[in-house]
Amino acid sequence: MPFHANFALRRSPVMGRGGMVATSQPLAVAAGLEILAQGGNAADAAVATAAALNVAEPTSTGIGGDCFALFYDAKTGQITALNGSGRAPSALTLERLRKEGMTEIPPYHPFTITVPGACAGWCDLIERHGVLPMTDILAPAIRLAEEGFPVAPITSYFWQRGAERQLKEALNGREMTIDGRGPKAGEIFRNPGLARTFKKVAEGGKQAFYEGEIGAAIAVTIQKAGGCMTSEDLAAHTSTWDTPISATYDGLRLWECPPNGQGIAALLALNILEGFDLPADPLSADRLHLEIEALRLAFADTCWYVSDPQFTKIPISQLLSREYAAERRKLIDPKKATLNQQRGTPLAASDTVYLSVVDKFGNACSFINSNYMGFGTGIVPSGWGFTLQNRGHNFSLDPAHPNVLAPGKRPYHTIIPALVTREQRVESSDQPISNHHSLFSAFGVMGGFMQPQGHLQVFLLLAEGRDPQSALDLPRFCITDGTSGGVVALEEGIPVETIADLTARGHQIQEVTGWERVLFGRGQVILRDPETGVLTGGSDPRADGCAMTLA
Repeated sequence: MPFHANFALRRSPVMGRGGMVATSQPLAVAAGLEILAQGGNAADAAVATAAALNVAEPTSTGIGGDCFALFYDAKTGQITALNGSGRAPSALTLERLRKEGMTEIPPYHPFTITVPGACAGWCDLIERHGVLPMTDILAPAIRLAEEGFPVAPITSYFWQRGAERQLKEALNGREMTIDGRGPKAGEIFRNPGLARTFKKVAEGGKQAFYEGEIGAAIAVTIQKAGGCMTSEDLAAHTSTWDTPISATYDGLRLWECPPNGQGIAALLALNILEGFDLPADPLSADRLHLEIEALRLAFADTCWYVSDPQFTKIPISQLLSREYAAERRKLIDPKKATLNQQRGTPLAASDTVYLSVVDKFGNACSFINSNYMGFGTGIVPSGWGFTLQNRGHNFSLDPAHPNVLAPGKRPYHTIIPALVTREQRVESSDQPISNHHSLFSAFGVMGGFMQPQGHLQVFLLLAEGRDPQSALDLPRFCITDGTSGGVVALEEGIPVETIADLTARGHQIQEVTGWERVLFGRGQVILRDPETGVLTGGSDPRADGCAMTLA
C-alpha cells in the first residue's frame, strides 16, 4: 500500500530467520545477537541488549531506572507481563513535603527518586524465561563498558544537553561526563564504574544490587543529596508479574502491560477508532483528526485512572469494554477538535530505550528501560557508573487523586512495551478447541507521553500491511503534554494541506523539525511470519540504531 505521494521512504526493512534484535544503538544490537548466537533465547538477548544500552545510551536508560517487559512463549502461545518499576521511599509523604514548603517536586529533586526497579526486573525475567546465566548475559555490556565505545551522533547531542542540564548540578553528576561535558560524536567513552556494577550483579544477582555495596551507596548518596530513601527501601523491592491487558482490531490483538503503566491509553484509543472507517491515507487530515481525538479521550481517562493498583481499584475491564468505547466515540466531532475532553465514568464491577527481540524459536521479548528524563535526576552513586531516575516526578500531590504520592507506592508510569498476536483457534489434544495466540509483532515506541500515541500510530500501519521500516519512517503527531487539551506537534513531512486542515478544525498545531523530532519517539518493530518463520524488522530513523538478524 503506498504512502502519501509527498512522503519518501528512507530505507528497507531487515529480514532473516535466525533471530533478530532491534534497538536504538547498533552496539547494543550486537550484544543481543551475540547472546542469541550462544544459544540464548529472546529473554536472554533482551537483558543483554538492555545492559549494553545502559553503556552506550545512558542519556535515556540505566540500571538506576525502571523496566517493563512482555514475553511471548512460542511453545504455549502465552504472554506474560513483567512490572519492573520501583516504589516511593517509605519516609516520603505529603506531610513531609508540606513541612518543607513544597507544593510541587522539581523534576531533578532527590524526592523524585523511586527505588530503581531495572536490576530486579532483569534478574526476574531471566529466572522465569531465560536459559543462560547472568555471567554470560552481562558479559558483552561489561566488555563494552571496560573497553569503551565510540559515542553515536544523536546520543552525543543529548548527552551534551544532559551535561548542561542535570549532570552539572547533580551530586557526582560529573562522573558521567568528560571533564564536565558530553562526549563528542565518535569520541570514546569508558565507564569502569558501570562494568563494576554489572560484575557484581552477574556474580551475586539482584541481592548484590539491592542489599550489598551498590544499594548502600545508593541510599547514602540520596540522603546526602537531600532525599530520604533508605537501604531498607531498596532491600524491600520486588518486581511483579501481572496479567497483560489487550484489545482487538482487524483480526489482531494488541497487548500492553496494565497500570501503573499507561499502555491502557493505546488500547482505549484503539477501541474508539475501531468504530470508524479510517481513511487509507495515514497523513490525511481526516485520519489524523480521528486518531488525535481518540487519544484525547484516552488521555482524559488515563490521567485519572492510571495509578498503583495496590493502592487504588482501577476499573480496567470496564474501561476496555466495547460499550464504554461506543459511548466515548460519540464525543468525537469529525469536523472539529475538542480540547477539553473529560474523563468518563465506566460502570463499576472493577526518556527511555526500547528494544525488540525475537529468537529463532519464535519466542519474543518486548522490553523497555528508562531513567525517565534523560539522565533522570543526574545523581550518581559515586564509582558505580549510573544515574538515578526521577520517575517520582509523575506523582500527583493532590490528596484526592488516585495517583497521589504515598510511601511505598508506584507512580503513573510512561514506559510501555507492546506485543501483537493474531487471533486464531486451534485444535488441542487436551481440549477440543482452545484459544491460541500466534505472534505477529514485538514492537514499541519510547518517549514519555508519546508512547501510547506512537503505539497507536505504528500499530495501525502494521495492521494495514505496511512493513516495519516504512511504518516507523512515516511522520507522526504528538499531543505534547499527555492530556486531552495538549498542543498537537506535527513532524516535518506531514503535508501542508493537512496542517492547514487540522488548524481549521481547531487543533493547536506546533510544527517540529530537526533534532527536536525525538519528541515523536523512537520505535523498533519485528514481525514474524507464522508459516516460514521469517522475521522482518525496522528501526526508527529518529535514533542511532538498527535492526539486525542472525543468518
